[in-house]
Amino acid sequence: MITLYHCINARSFRPLWMLEELRLPYELKVLPFPPRLDTPQYLEVNPLGTIPAFFDGATRMTESAAISHYLAARHSPHGLNVEIDESDFAAYLNFLHFGEATLTFPQTLVLRYSRFEPEERRQPQVAEDYARWFLSRLRTLEPLLAQQEFICAGRFTAADVSVGYALMLAEDIGLKERFKLAVLAYWQRLQEREGYQRALAAQHRAAAEQGVPPASVALATGPF
Repeated sequence: MITLYHCINARSFRPLWMLEELRLPYELKVLPFPPRLDTPQYLEVNPLGTIPAFFDGATRMTESAAISHYLAARHSPHGLNVEIDESDFAAYLNFLHFGEATLTFPQTLVLRYSRFEPEERRQPQVAEDYARWFLSRLRTLEPLLAQQEFICAGRFTAADVSVGYALMLAEDIGLKERFKLAVLAYWQRLQEREGYQRALAAQHRAAAEQGVPPASVALATGPF
């Protein structure tokens, strides 16, 4: 049985979305954010204290984009995964990591310096600078998405999950209004997917069943 440790709307949403797209059986353990502070016993599960933690038999992983790749490669060859013999293999790998390293990273700094730091340590200009950094990188997708429905390979893949999570986070922190038209339309298409909607429902259902307080699930992501 696959087990995923998750905080609402954190990076662990990527593997949760993948699991729902693939309709794989899994156990979802929802934690309050940040887990290393609010649930110190979680450090026994993941000494990093970060989310996600993913287990599949003897396999243990903690990087959301890598877990998405793992699930796609194992359970959806030539489907959610792009294979080495396909022309878009390199583009697939690039966008799979672009979603995390290029699009999600600057947003964690927006969050840190606009919301998570104590009031006296917040830096509105730093937050705005990193928001502009994110948006400038996001704009590179505009001409691509103006011509095609998904990121690569002519179909929905794990790369769309990786990039899609970055757009989900951007909406959560108020940057959606600054999306360009093609990116905005792409994000709308992703939200209409049944797998995405099932993942949203699954995380809130599990949080309620496991007694995770509502205050802990409003926006659970960040550089911690």
